[in-house]
Amino acid sequence: MLTSKEIRESFKRFFEERGHLIVPSAPMVVKDDPTLMFTNAGMNQFKDIILGNSPAKSKRVADSQKCLRVSGKHNDLEEVGHDTYHHTMFEMLGNWSFGDYFKQEAIDWAWEFLTEVVKLDPNRLYATVFEGAESEGLERDNEAAAIWEKHLPADRILNGNLKDNFWEMGDTGPCGPCSEIHIDLRNDEDRAKISGRDLVNGSHPQVIEIWNLVFMQYNRMADGHLEELPAKVIDTGMGFERLCMALQGKQSNYDTDVFQPIIKAIGEISGKSYGEDAQVDIAMRVIADHIRTISFSITDGQLPSNAKAGYVIRRILRRAVRYGYTFLGQKQAFMYKLLPTLIENMSDAYPELKLQQELITKVIKEEEESFLRTLATGIQMLDKIVATAKANSNSEISGVEAFTLYDTYGFPIDLTQLILRENGLAVNMEQFDEEMLKQKTRARNAATVENGDWIVVNEGDCSFVGYDNTENSTTILRYRQTKQKNQTLYQIVLKETPFYAESGGQVGDTGVLVCGDETIEVTDTKKENNLPIHITKQLPADPTATFTAKVDVKKRLACAANHSCTHLLDQALREVLGTHVEQKGSLVTPEGIRFDFSHFQKVTDEEIAQVERIVNARIRQNIPLTDHRNIPIEEAKKLGAIALFGEKYGDHVRVVQFGTSIEFCGGTHVSATGAIGMVKIISESSVAAGVRRIEAITGEALENHIEKTQALLKEIHALFNNVPNLKATITKSIAENAELKKEIEEYAKEKAMMTKDSLLKEIKELNGIRYISTILPLPAGTVKDIVFMLRAEQPENMLVVIGSVQNDKPQLTISATADLVEQGINAGKIVGQAAKLMQGGGGGQAHFATAGGKDVNGLKAAIDKVFELI
Repeated sequence: MLTSKEIRESFKRFFEERGHLIVPSAPMVVKDDPTLMFTNAGMNQFKDIILGNSPAKSKRVADSQKCLRVSGKHNDLEEVGHDTYHHTMFEMLGNWSFGDYFKQEAIDWAWEFLTEVVKLDPNRLYATVFEGAESEGLERDNEAAAIWEKHLPADRILNGNLKDNFWEMGDTGPCGPCSEIHIDLRNDEDRAKISGRDLVNGSHPQVIEIWNLVFMQYNRMADGHLEELPAKVIDTGMGFERLCMALQGKQSNYDTDVFQPIIKAIGEISGKSYGEDAQVDIAMRVIADHIRTISFSITDGQLPSNAKAGYVIRRILRRAVRYGYTFLGQKQAFMYKLLPTLIENMSDAYPELKLQQELITKVIKEEEESFLRTLATGIQMLDKIVATAKANSNSEISGVEAFTLYDTYGFPIDLTQLILRENGLAVNMEQFDEEMLKQKTRARNAATVENGDWIVVNEGDCSFVGYDNTENSTTILRYRQTKQKNQTLYQIVLKETPFYAESGGQVGDTGVLVCGDETIEVTDTKKENNLPIHITKQLPADPTATFTAKVDVKKRLACAANHSCTHLLDQALREVLGTHVEQKGSLVTPEGIRFDFSHFQKVTDEEIAQVERIVNARIRQNIPLTDHRNIPIEEAKKLGAIALFGEKYGDHVRVVQFGTSIEFCGGTHVSATGAIGMVKIISESSVAAGVRRIEAITGEALENHIEKTQALLKEIHALFNNVPNLKATITKSIAENAELKKEIEEYAKEKAMMTKDSLLKEIKELNGIRYISTILPLPAGTVKDIVFMLRAEQPENMLVVIGSVQNDKPQLTISATADLVEQGINAGKIVGQAAKLMQGGGGGQAHFATAGGKDVNGLKAAIDKVFELI
């Protein structure tokens, strides 16, 4: 039986022998592409080639690509673990042809690999072909069908519709018919009862698609019509985990050697056995799948967070923790313990896992512990909701409350349902679904972008000239209109552009396009599919004209200074803290620097000062820039250039060098470090487990900071009559204030005691209930102390109702002894109703409650309302 490692290598070797360049997997986390957060298909790293924005290094390419599908068009998350073949992270084995071979070779080689190399039973295989679509003016893919007829009988070549057998990159762009290869893994008895052809694309767990051959031959335009692609593309993708299942004779992907070592490790940690309980099995599959996704995402530079891609990873991690918590009894962090098993199983193919092991472990452990605390908080909140529902004899809780737990506190709805069932309650799922739909609609509306077709003005390729120029003459190659949030913008591609497109953490340039008397403002520059896109609010009157492209030089120089300073900070941090420091993210703007790096404890003030001293010394040295452009990557490595995890580099790269600081970088930089001026680190904080963040400013921003700090210091000095020793004077003042505060607190205690004694002399009785009622000019804290002193001295049959006023705001405090609570008096409910009369609200427990309001004149009426309700 072939192992998963052997299967992966046999695929690469097969296509290498057929003239394909074997390329490494691109990072699973996508950067510099606004249309994608994660690599969700093998073709993602070749989008710019397919779209014609970049030349292909080789016309034939093959690889094994790590992919992630959890959101958008390919949303498989909720199915993961419940069936045997869906995953969040999976490997896609693929081969590509860019304008070289087409359907004949793609089909023949797929058949040869499956039946002759890895020796799948050809009698279990089925192929689908596009049946055509009259609405699109497309005929059946008879060409593909004819090729398949050489390998399969006609009854195992099936027609597929537009949904299943016509692949599209998105709403617009390259597309074409596809041909899927399916396999029937059922036993002979089941196969004899029902033909596999009747189960293809029928969601049967043992009759599954393993390989999709996409024949890209059209381009979908914005109005929906199709045009022929000038260069046809072959794009194939085979599910690695599914192929392993078929070749290893298993009925589930999770039974293969891809997942079994992890599942066994989960069993050892939890004391549970796989295959004995359905819920336990689902939990183990969820965790085995998700630990791979989380680990690879962190390795590729995406940490769990509350925004965008980071939120997706946090959601996946929390889903796994919750399954372990609910079904495996894991009340402590445990997933991080699975990492050694994952690394042992996959580090041969993906060595970056081993290199990042310490960081991955720390991040996962801290995230687990954080969510377990969230679960504990959520359970406490749910307990209160349950108690209220039971007290009011309700059989269900509001779906709005359940959604608040889910959305605000991250408490899973199915865990809410489980706890409610244990208490004989249910949740109003109709309300919950309504709230979820509202949220999704809001998110969808915010994210919806309508892109028009590209209007080609001139043929040619775009080139960036901004390393050497901030102004140049140019023409428009193409443009299109986009709409988002009711705003119309235009995207323009220039032939030669000095505008730097946002990437590598550096924001995009702004500036203008000038032609005669017309000036078009460029509000931002983005990179899409490796193409610099200039964003404007209007189109030039004549797009065919020649323009002068002018970058905002002041912003560009500030960005360049901050980017160069980032390199110096990176170098200094490694020198001060250790070589374990690695960049984990950055943001370079004209206003400042944000730099994230791996380090496992707070950076001390002395270490920060040391980093600043090193960097400022190198700024004063005015070290010149050595710009190594477009050099072979092997040459860059020999220079000692620092590469970032999660970045994909081409065969030729740019290396930026300031003395001994040498880094791969495509950003803009100063010609010598002296142009930075000076740097000041203004904050240091934690981003995630094992990742710290510093923020820094340079140049004009630092000048402004120093001026404001000095002005503030002068103002403070003036407040203390410009004494010669300001620090000693402030220290003395703080000490004196502390002493005075102590005296005031003692006075307040005495006052409270005296007030309590006075009130005890004014006890009255109403309908057998003894009570104290008054209005006091005291702060809420003192009133609370008085109330509890009264309770201590009068533990039975005593109701206390005290109104108080502070800063023209009324407050109402109610206390009831335990025996009165047993008789039905509920301070929490009473105070809420009474507070309405002073335009306020409040609540609390049955024995003690408070409320605040806006109308002082309503305080007396509120107190009267208390007695009316009693």
